Amino acid sequence: MVLLEGQSDVAALTALIAASPLADRAGAVDLVGMGGAANVRRHVDALVRLGRAHRVLGLCDARETGYFLRALAPYCPGITGAGMAAYGFHVCRNDLEDELIRALGTDRVLAVLDDLGLAECFAQFRQQPYWRERPLEAQLRRFPGVASGRKAVLAAALASAAPLASAPAPLRALLRQVEAALHDRPGPAIRSFSGAGVGSPSAATSSA
Repeated sequence: MVLLEGQSDVAALTALIAASPLADRAGAVDLVGMGGAANVRRHVDALVRLGRAHRVLGLCDARETGYFLRALAPYCPGITGAGMAAYGFHVCRNDLEDELIRALGTDRVLAVLDDLGLAECFAQFRQQPYWRERPLEAQLRRFPGVASGRKAVLAAALASAAPLASAPAPLRALLRQVEAALHDRPGPAIRSFSGAGVGSPSAATSSA
C-alpha cells in the first residue's frame, strides 16, 4: 500500500510504475489517494491492523510532514522528518508539481502542455493581472490547479515525460522501496529499510 495525498500523486506514480521494471507487478501495488494528508492517521492505523499482508509506504508534500509524523509516531518511536524516508515515507520539497517541474525543466514542461493542447490556455492564464509578472516556475505550478481534473492529467503527463533516471528524487526512492517491499518476506506493515538507497535507523521498528 502506498499512501498518497490525492489523485494527482496517484496519477504520477501510476505513470512512473508503468515505465519502470515494476510494470509487470503493478497489480501488487495499491496506490491510495487519501483525499488529503489530514487523513493519513486513519489510513495508517487501519492498514497496520490488517497485519502482515501489507507493507505501508507513502509520499507527502513538505508542508504536510507533520500529519505523517503524528500518524507514524505510534509505530516508529522517535521518528523525525529526516528519518521518514527510511520507513518508506518520502517528502516532496514543496509539492509534486514542483518536483516534476524542476526535474523536467520549464522548456520540457511547456512542450508537455503543448502536447496536451493546453498551451493556449496557459498563455491566457499568464496574462491574468496577478500572474503576469510572476516567475514562469510559479505560473507552471499554479496552472494545473485552476481547472478540475487538470492536476491529475498533468501529473501523469509530466511523470511520463521524465526519464526514470531523472525523475524527482522522492519518487525514485519510493519506487526503489516499493520494489524492495515486493521482494521482501512478509513482516510488520511499518518497519525500516536496510537499503533501497536511503539511510535507515539502527534498528527496525515493528508495528503493533
